[in-house]
Amino acid sequence: MRIIIAGAGEVGFHLAKLLSYESQNIILIDSKKESLTYADNHLDIKVLKGDATSISVLRDAKVEESDLVIGVTSSETTNITLCLLAKQLGCKQTIARISNTEFILNKELLNFKELGIDELISPEELAASEIQLLLNQSAFFDTYEFEDGALIMVGVNLPKGAPFIGNTVKDAAKIFPELHFMPIAMQRGGTQFTLIPRGDTVFKDKDQVYFVRDRKGVDELYKLTGKKKEEIRNVMILGGSKVGFNAARDLCAKKFNVKLLEKNKEKAFDLADRLPNALVINGDGRNVELLEEESLESMDAFIAVTGNSETNIMSCLMARSKNIKKTIALVENMDYFQLSQSIGVDTLINKKLLAANNIFRYIRRGEVVALTRLNNLNAEILEFEVKETSKVNGQLIKEITFPRAAIIGGVVRNGEGNIALGDFRILEGDRVVVCCLPDSISKIERLFI
Repeated sequence: MRIIIAGAGEVGFHLAKLLSYESQNIILIDSKKESLTYADNHLDIKVLKGDATSISVLRDAKVEESDLVIGVTSSETTNITLCLLAKQLGCKQTIARISNTEFILNKELLNFKELGIDELISPEELAASEIQLLLNQSAFFDTYEFEDGALIMVGVNLPKGAPFIGNTVKDAAKIFPELHFMPIAMQRGGTQFTLIPRGDTVFKDKDQVYFVRDRKGVDELYKLTGKKKEEIRNVMILGGSKVGFNAARDLCAKKFNVKLLEKNKEKAFDLADRLPNALVINGDGRNVELLEEESLESMDAFIAVTGNSETNIMSCLMARSKNIKKTIALVENMDYFQLSQSIGVDTLINKKLLAANNIFRYIRRGEVVALTRLNNLNAEILEFEVKETSKVNGQLIKEITFPRAAIIGGVVRNGEGNIALGDFRILEGDRVVVCCLPDSISKIERLFI
């Protein structure tokens, strides 16, 4: 695919890096020479200096021959204008990064596709949604919903003494009369090796395991992993950033009790006006005495979303020392994900990774309708829609020539999630959730074209 990315900032550079690994034809546009020089020296892409909303610059980038234009500059107006121009000039698809979440909340009122924008993404809104989902699945460190929760992916670290340590996947499944979960990926403790589990795969102490479950599977997973279902009601948020505001707004709407700490006095007063159902406190969240005064030990969850990754991690570690049930830190450095299990924070989230996941389904071939990358694992989960022409249409799962490095986690049919085993027949219109290692993606995509 020929892809134009406007904006060589953190999101744009990260996207360009990921897409360059996919051997895509990438053109990165930015008005700052320094940003482009760094990208040009570190990535196998083309760079173009100039204003992304300039018609001449877009023509130099051959926008009319492009499959996708992604506007991820820091300016919402630039991104929207770019997409409108690109579509008029002949680009097939466009994606605009925005900061005003009203556009997303009112998509039904405004038909952006008619205007020329195929998709709107807000990294801050995606991060806030991720936080809410993680609190709803409090025992798990990572989670992702398919088809409004018909199937849910969750990640869990197997604690020492978990009931099924030393048992195979097949043995674990035998315990439950009806199977409502499927292990799809794991990483052995202390290694960086990603494994796609099979029936004879043994669960081991400190394994990092990802499961796909249906709506009934949550209780089975708690029994399997030895985790306890914790109720989260009282939440403290450190940082009044866009992520902090969006998370507080969403959690208040779900009747969580929210305290938000913001050290900037003017910003704190503004947040207090905009969040009438949250308690907004003006103070430095790095001050341990302040946190203790605000009853940190009575909180069920602590979420650190300041603009400083190290502050977020350290404050979460401090909260963890107070036996807080759930800690979540926003980090900018992707390298921290490699250390997530040893850092001691329950969950790390990254806006760039969330945005990339949201955008990647436009790059994948086949009928990909959703995609997520697993934190700290070298694997992807893709959701495909089965078409009449798909090779898997009408086939039993056991009849499909599936790569060893891939597994079907579940199938959504008519809005209902199914944990599909070998005798399950895939039909047109099904949504199939597949987990696979990178070297198997092209083979999987060909099955669903």
